[in-house]
Amino acid sequence: MLSSKAMLDGHGEESPYFQGWKEYEKNAYDDVQNPTGIIQMDLAENQLSLDLLKTWIENNQDATRLTNNGESMFWHLALFQDYQGLPAFKNVLAELMAEIRGNKVSFDPRKLVLMAGAAAASETLMFCIAEHGDAFLLPTPYYPGYDRDLKWRTGVELVPIHCSSSNGFKVTKFALEEAYQQAKKLSLKGVLITNPSNTLGTTMSHVELDDHFYCGKEDPLNK
Repeated sequence: MLSSKAMLDGHGEESPYFQGWKEYEKNAYDDVQNPTGIIQMDLAENQLSLDLLKTWIENNQDATRLTNNGESMFWHLALFQDYQGLPAFKNVLAELMAEIRGNKVSFDPRKLVLMAGAAAASETLMFCIAEHGDAFLLPTPYYPGYDRDLKWRTGVELVPIHCSSSNGFKVTKFALEEAYQQAKKLSLKGVLITNPSNTLGTTMSHVELDDHFYCGKEDPLNK
């Protein structure tokens, strides 16, 4: 007998997003073999740098052979590791993130937690900061998988901030206030922002961010 949580249908498998995936897999486009097939345009992964990654792996065979300077790293990598991520990897990642930002900021690798993808990280974040039934505001359009990743097992509610193509999907004070009033019926916890936007790839202006994060003393988000 499965638990009620395991039986929830919030996994989203029947949503248009995942149904579209299934149809694509059955009839994928190919310019020679299947020119009338389906072209996948909502792929939630970046494949633009795979050629660079492929070249790097071909030139660094030790990475795929689990060796370092010819010495096997199998036992070091195969057994239990630090649950927050390999310290050596976190050190390198902290340096890379600082380098990308022109070394204007620094990152403490001891405060980094590595996870197996954004979906796992997003769900874990919800478990850490929210209770069952808490609500978050989220600008539209947003990645359809959030309805699964953020809500399915956590019991969190997402209240959309409806944005319009008429102004490039920028968040307006009216849209934010409208969503805020709707969320007040629930236990409002905060605002979730992906910046750059997933799905648009756009970034928010300072004005938009101020509108999101500035809350008056009477607002629950300021407590």
